[in-house]
Amino acid sequence: MFEFRLSNELKKRRVGLYSKEEVEPHETLLDKLAQKKEEELGISAKKFEVPLLKKVLQLLLVFVFILNSVIFAKTFQFQVIEGKNLSALAEENKFIIYQIQAERGVIYDRNFLQLVFNQPSFDLVCRKIDLPQDEAGREKVLKEVSGIIQTTEDLKKKIEESKEPVVLVSENLDHQTLIILETKIRELPGFQIKNNTVRDYLAGPSFSHLIGYKRKTGERTGLEKSYDEILREKPGEILTERDAEGNLISQETTSLPESGKSLVLWFDSELQKKIEEELKKKLKEIGAEIAGAVALDPKTGGVLALVSLPSFDNNLFSKGMSEEEWDQINKDPLKPLFNRVISGGYPTGSAIKPLIASAALEEEMISPQKKINCQGQIEVEHEYDPEITYIYRDWKTHGWTDMRKAIGESCNIYFYTIGGGYGDQEGLGPTKIKKYLELFGWGSKTGIDLPQEAEGFLPDPVWKKEELGEIWYDGDTYHLSIGQGSLRVTPLQMAVSFVPIANGGKLLQPQVVKEIREVEEINPKIIREGFIKPEHLEVVRQGMRQAVTSGTATGWLDQLRVPVAAKTGSAQTGKKDPKDKKDYLDNWITVFAPYEDPQIVLTIMIKDVKEGPVVTPPVAKAILEWYFAHASER
Repeated sequence: MFEFRLSNELKKRRVGLYSKEEVEPHETLLDKLAQKKEEELGISAKKFEVPLLKKVLQLLLVFVFILNSVIFAKTFQFQVIEGKNLSALAEENKFIIYQIQAERGVIYDRNFLQLVFNQPSFDLVCRKIDLPQDEAGREKVLKEVSGIIQTTEDLKKKIEESKEPVVLVSENLDHQTLIILETKIRELPGFQIKNNTVRDYLAGPSFSHLIGYKRKTGERTGLEKSYDEILREKPGEILTERDAEGNLISQETTSLPESGKSLVLWFDSELQKKIEEELKKKLKEIGAEIAGAVALDPKTGGVLALVSLPSFDNNLFSKGMSEEEWDQINKDPLKPLFNRVISGGYPTGSAIKPLIASAALEEEMISPQKKINCQGQIEVEHEYDPEITYIYRDWKTHGWTDMRKAIGESCNIYFYTIGGGYGDQEGLGPTKIKKYLELFGWGSKTGIDLPQEAEGFLPDPVWKKEELGEIWYDGDTYHLSIGQGSLRVTPLQMAVSFVPIANGGKLLQPQVVKEIREVEEINPKIIREGFIKPEHLEVVRQGMRQAVTSGTATGWLDQLRVPVAAKTGSAQTGKKDPKDKKDYLDNWITVFAPYEDPQIVLTIMIKDVKEGPVVTPPVAKAILEWYFAHASER
């Protein structure tokens, strides 16, 4: 053992370290001696620390690199690639816009009877983003909702396949279902009860072709479609801000609701019901199924009534219908959704004759006093082969007939002659006939403020050559002159064409809406006037009056309390009764009354009436009898 003695001076010396511990000088000397001894023994190179394997370090570096790469890639995806979408979704969660309900405009008839109402309705909707995120939670909620609303539909599939963020699950909830949902809605995340309105239509089937309908899906027909911009409401909006936990931060009304504007019609709802009643009665009596009627005000063009049979209940469309109800309507061969008054085209028969007479007078081709001898038929030789003779028959022998009598008794021979020419009497020919029919509004839309109006059809030689590859014969002109053949006219066009005869020469655009309430009164619109001289129209008027006093409408319309003028017509349809082989005809009548100062023009068409007496005059009589008996109430 070594022993060292240190002087007092050396003891006083110290080595300062950052550590609080002090190192004595003898400790330093001992370390140096120990190190020297280790070198002598050969153990100085040995270490007590063992380094990590190189492969482990490499794996660790690779792992760190991959982890950083994944984090970077995800960050790039969220920030750059999906940044806008995720930001929008975040904002959607943060800011939610709620609508403030507004009322759609309603509709009144001319006497301010309300025809359309807004009825409260409740729908169940699903906000997809608020559904439970876990599969089990979502399945549980969907199963419970399906049980409450009692649907057989795959609710999960319906929601997932919808591209909309908010899905309509069930509309027009019944009272019992609504109560159950209101008590459980807090337990059904993602689902909300939405307060809504549906249209409620007064006497639905009676007014459906005129009023139309509006569905929640946005589909519209009738006035609901043509005046949608006027009727449409503008909901207000409330912007709500919530935090991540759904707590309300702020709420602001960004726009105020605006109700739609209401309409007042020329329409007389009681007249409409009367026309419908009388038509249904006659259809049942004669075994027919299809009819149409329209009444116009000849001073304004206002539509007083518009009936198309068969009809449908527009409330089914606004409030929702079952699959069975839809199949019944959609598959009905009589097509109840089809508005025959404005969209259906029919041959007119003799109802065309006042217009042909007007054209002949305007062209100065015949004097109204000139008489033509009608012996029940005319014979016309073939243009190129005199051995071939065509016979054109009348429905009876009229004898010597002038224009007034020809209109009153509906003499075919007279109109064959002035239409196609015969003997020494020149005829109008197809070109001039078409010209004047167009002036009266046939062959083009009338411009009525309803959708889906048809143009009708006027045949001519060019059409026949291009479409059928055939030439136009004199017989075609004869048939056109009495409203037979390929000619097609809507009941509305028929009524409109008689308005200038009733009012002295003004062809008016038919108009359903009289006034946008408290905004605008809609003035009558003249399509054209002066195309037929008043004195010529007067001759035609007298002929139509004669139809009532001694012609085809006598026995019915001559019994009314007011004097009226009328023209009937029966057009062949090409159909025959398979039992007795009798023809089916389309029966027409157009009436205006009172004769001296007309207030109404009424056109009635009954389709597929078995050959025999015309059936429209008694219907017109019942309607006009009621109309003028109730005149003081309007």
